[in-house]
Amino acid sequence: MGFTNDPTSGPPEEPEQNPFKGTPFEALFSGGGGAGLGPAGFGGMDLSALMGQVQAMMQPYDGPINWDVAIDMARRAAAQQPDPSPTARDKDAVADAVRLADHWLDSATDLPSGVTTTAAWSRAEWIVNTTDAWKVLVEPIAAQAVDSLGKALPEEARAMAGPLIGMLSKATGAMVASQVGSGLGALAGEVLGATDIGLPLAAPGVAALVPENVKAFAGGLDVDDADVTLYLALREAAHQRLFANVPWLREHLIGAVTDYARGIEINTSAMEEQVRGLDLTNPAALQDAFEGGMFDLAQSPAQRAALQRLEITLALVEGWVDEVVGQATAERMPAAAKLQEAVRRRRAAGGPAEQTFASLVGLELRPRRLRDASTLWGSLRTRQGTEARDGVWMHADLLPTASDLDDPLGFREDATAPESLSLTDEDFEAGLRGLLDGPGDDRPQE
Repeated sequence: MGFTNDPTSGPPEEPEQNPFKGTPFEALFSGGGGAGLGPAGFGGMDLSALMGQVQAMMQPYDGPINWDVAIDMARRAAAQQPDPSPTARDKDAVADAVRLADHWLDSATDLPSGVTTTAAWSRAEWIVNTTDAWKVLVEPIAAQAVDSLGKALPEEARAMAGPLIGMLSKATGAMVASQVGSGLGALAGEVLGATDIGLPLAAPGVAALVPENVKAFAGGLDVDDADVTLYLALREAAHQRLFANVPWLREHLIGAVTDYARGIEINTSAMEEQVRGLDLTNPAALQDAFEGGMFDLAQSPAQRAALQRLEITLALVEGWVDEVVGQATAERMPAAAKLQEAVRRRRAAGGPAEQTFASLVGLELRPRRLRDASTLWGSLRTRQGTEARDGVWMHADLLPTASDLDDPLGFREDATAPESLSLTDEDFEAGLRGLLDGPGDDRPQE
C-alpha cells in the first residue's frame, strides 16, 4: 500500500489519499488509528473486529428505519417530564365530552359520526398508538435519506468498504431513527389528541385526547377546563367525521408526503462537517451530531408542488373543522370564540415541538391558510347551505385551490363543478347522497 508499520525501516511514506475523503464516512476510514480503517487501520486492526464494533451500534431491523430505536427514544424524551396515566375520571370526562360533541355536531353537518370509541392517553400512549401512522408518513422520507447517504460514497470507497456498506446503511437508518424519536418525543409533549396535527394518527374511529397536555393548554387560557375539554373534543369528533366519510382524503394527504419525499436530496457536504472527526462507533456522539437536523433540502418544482398540495389540503381540513365547530358552538358555548382563536394561532404557527419535528425529519404539517379556508367554508355554507359545503369533499378535484383561498368569498359563486369532471347535476347529487350516507359497501367509488 506504500507504507509500513516497521519502526526500523525509517519514516513512513506519505499515506495514500483516503478514498472516503469528503464523505460522511471519512472519519471511520481515516488513517489516524483507533477505529479507523485507513492505512494504519488496516495494518493494525482486524476487519472483523471493526465490523463487530459497527454491528454493536444497532440491532437487526427491516425497512429504512429502526422503529424500535425511534419509539424507545421518543418514550424516553416524553418521560423527561411527568407523564401520569389517565385516571378513570379522565377517561370518563373524555368519553362524555366526545359524546356531547357528536350530538352538537349533528346540527352543524349532515356527515354522520365517525367515532367508534374514545380514549384518554398519556404521552407515552400517544406515541405507541400513533406509531403505525408515523411509519406511513416518515418512512418514504427516511428511505430517501438513507439512499442519498449511501450514494455519497465514491466508487473507490464502495469497493474498499465491501461488506461494510450494508452495515453503514443500517447505521444511517439508526441515526434517522434517533432523529424521528427525538421529534416524536417532543410532539408528544404538546399534542392534544389523535388528530391534532390535521391527520388521523390513531386507528379509524378512535377519538382520543391527551389529558395532561389538555390541562397544560387550558392553563394559559381564562376558560373553564370543562369547556376546553369539550371544545377540543368537538374538534376531534369533527376530524373523525371528515376522515370517516371522505375515504380518499387520507391517501390524498399521504400521497402528497410520498411525492414530496421522492425528490429529497441530502446535503452531504453539510453532513460531512457534522460528522468529521467523530468516532462513528459511538452512538451517543452520532446522536449529538445529528440532533440539529440532517435534511438540508433543495426543493425541486415537483417537491414544491407536493408541499403546496399538502399544505392546502391540511388548511382545508382544519378550516372545515374550524367552521363546523364554530357553527356547532355559536349558540351554546360563550367561550368558543376565545378557544377558536387560541387553536387557530396554535395550528397556523406551529408550536416549538412541531417546529422541532419539522427540522428533524423535513416535514412540516402546518395549515398556514387556516383562516382563509375557514372563511371559504363558512361563505359557501351561508350562500348554498351545509350540503353544498360538505359536498365539495365528494372528490379531490372539487377541492378549493390556492387561488380559491386568495378569494375565499368567491369560491363556487356559479355553484358548478369543474369542467374536467363533467359532472351533471344528477351525478353531483348522487355523489353527495353517498357522501352523506356515511361509510358503507354501497358508497359510490372514486
